[in-house]
Amino acid sequence: MSQSIRVLSTKTLLPNQKQALLDAHFEVIETNFIQTTATDFSLDSVNEHLIFTSQNAVKNFLKHPKATEFKHKKVFCVGLKTKIMLSEAGYEVVAYTGYAEDLAEIIALIYGKASYTFFSGNLRRNTLPEALQSAGIVFNEIQVYTTTLSPQTIQEKVDGILFFSPSAVESYLAANKIKNEICFCIGETTAEALEKNKIKNIIVAHQPSIEDVIDDVIQEYHP
Repeated sequence: MSQSIRVLSTKTLLPNQKQALLDAHFEVIETNFIQTTATDFSLDSVNEHLIFTSQNAVKNFLKHPKATEFKHKKVFCVGLKTKIMLSEAGYEVVAYTGYAEDLAEIIALIYGKASYTFFSGNLRRNTLPEALQSAGIVFNEIQVYTTTLSPQTIQEKVDGILFFSPSAVESYLAANKIKNEICFCIGETTAEALEKNKIKNIIVAHQPSIEDVIDDVIQEYHP
């Protein structure tokens, strides 16, 4: 690489994730454009099966003193890391997918007669609840964390930006403009948030994971 390529991650990476970029001779700026905090919630009205669409939801659910009482229930989730977190905590994950749309389809086609509790955050998308509702599936929702935007202006010029959620896109654009930077997205819904703002220079990871986003960054600049 003739000159150093600088990339911005819109969330703080794990040391090994950042190291992969440093080893490939990138300059890395990382800052959290969203903040998540646990909320108080009750587990008094939990249905037959459990649904999680984020690691944050799992993390906060597991902190609840009564969480272990639900290990006999079947779990449905979005994301491999979400599945691993649940499995390691002793829960049986019956189905997991990369996207909420696909999970809703599996539930409706195969497990439609059961009732569900969806553990979510305040900024969750409507995709899953609307799909369950239109399929006539009985479910309730328990909010277990709150996401707040944390916009900040980035003064340095960057070549690429790593986005991991639609909320991070919204937060970044509240304080910055995207011109010629390449935007690397963890999934289609994050990419859609950019497309709505007429941003074209987008690369979407083949699998929705941080590691896949990092692989895309390295491949883009080191073909």
